[in-house]
Amino acid sequence: MRVAVIGAGIIGVTTAFELAVDGHQVTVFERHSSAAEETSFANAGVIAPGYVTPWAAPGMPAKVARFLLSEHAPVRVSLPLAAAEAAWMWKWLQACDLATYTANRTRMQRLAFYSRTRLHEITEHFTLEYDRSDGYMVMLRGDKERKIIQPGLQVLRDAGVTFKEIGADEARAIEPALNPDTDFAGAIHLPADEVGNCRQFALQLKAQAQALGVRFEFNTVVEPLDPTTPGSLRVRPAGGQSPAEQWNFNAVVVCGGVDSAMLLRPLGLEIPLAAVWGYSVSAPVREPLHAPRSGIMDERYKVAISRMGNRVRVSGSAEIGGSPQKKRAASLQTLYKVLHDWFPGAAQLANTGAAVQEWKGARPMLPDGPPLIGATGIPGVWINLGHGSSGWALSCGSARVVADLMSGRQPEVDIEGLGIERLV
Repeated sequence: MRVAVIGAGIIGVTTAFELAVDGHQVTVFERHSSAAEETSFANAGVIAPGYVTPWAAPGMPAKVARFLLSEHAPVRVSLPLAAAEAAWMWKWLQACDLATYTANRTRMQRLAFYSRTRLHEITEHFTLEYDRSDGYMVMLRGDKERKIIQPGLQVLRDAGVTFKEIGADEARAIEPALNPDTDFAGAIHLPADEVGNCRQFALQLKAQAQALGVRFEFNTVVEPLDPTTPGSLRVRPAGGQSPAEQWNFNAVVVCGGVDSAMLLRPLGLEIPLAAVWGYSVSAPVREPLHAPRSGIMDERYKVAISRMGNRVRVSGSAEIGGSPQKKRAASLQTLYKVLHDWFPGAAQLANTGAAVQEWKGARPMLPDGPPLIGATGIPGVWINLGHGSSGWALSCGSARVVADLMSGRQPEVDIEGLGIERLV
């Protein structure tokens, strides 16, 4: 088939690749000048399937309320809050009950484990070389965090995840650069989890997709789909006044992040997507002996510190509302604080002349957590969207599922609850 993929983030690139593997003629449309320029650009890079979980969870509404006045809040609600964002939050509140959370967490983790397997298959087959490292630790600052995390550890046991509860001394043996002046209660070590540079992987996989015949059309904007001819896309140059051109396809896969809702609305599909903003700071390693070997997560502040080759990346925050252009100073300061707490000499930061990158990116999130994958009910229109903060962890598996479904094959993973029927 002639297939259009809208979006060249990690979801769009992996989808195009898997469709090309199956022999389809694929064209990818992307409004930016390169792949992985938005959500996939500077994320935490953590692939920890056992920790992939919905934001809509029991107790989260109370936590968000408590965080409103906290200086280093991991979750924030910012003003202005659009009507659509308020409606999204209402749906999110309704999804925070235990039964819904448990079902959605199971769906996400099942897909995440499958996706990690597919990631490794692709990486090994094509000998892809991107910044990556093995192992992941969740740092517990005190007894409060140790108690809070216990139900999550049972989830890991139930899922068969390899992990170990360790003390501070053992954690320091795994990550020798941990700040000797920072006291903490211990950590959860997950040796089978990993850290990888999402954007580097996306760019290398894009090259493999092109070798399979995939065509990438950058700096192009796709107009909302026409309900009379949903397989015919109207495409125009980004930022220009040129009239739109029509491209005809047998099928369209929408992987356009937050903008996917706008593209699909004329078809009668109301997808409750919202931008939940995340932040990261990336900086060159100052001294390798003072930098992390892989990745850690600060359980109290929900901030990840990842080693990306010769750079250190600190990532965190979940912010809904506010201005897309404005970086919240308090969110960035939290990242710097956590980096200093754990690895004070790791990175070349201010006043060194080093290239420090402060980034804010939109995570396209559905209120209940899992993505939507597969057919829409509109002939020829498919979706692969709403992965939120887990896009990197879910990307390869999601793409393979879409390709299997479009070829009429049963996916290798149970996709119950991941279709559009979940919205009904």
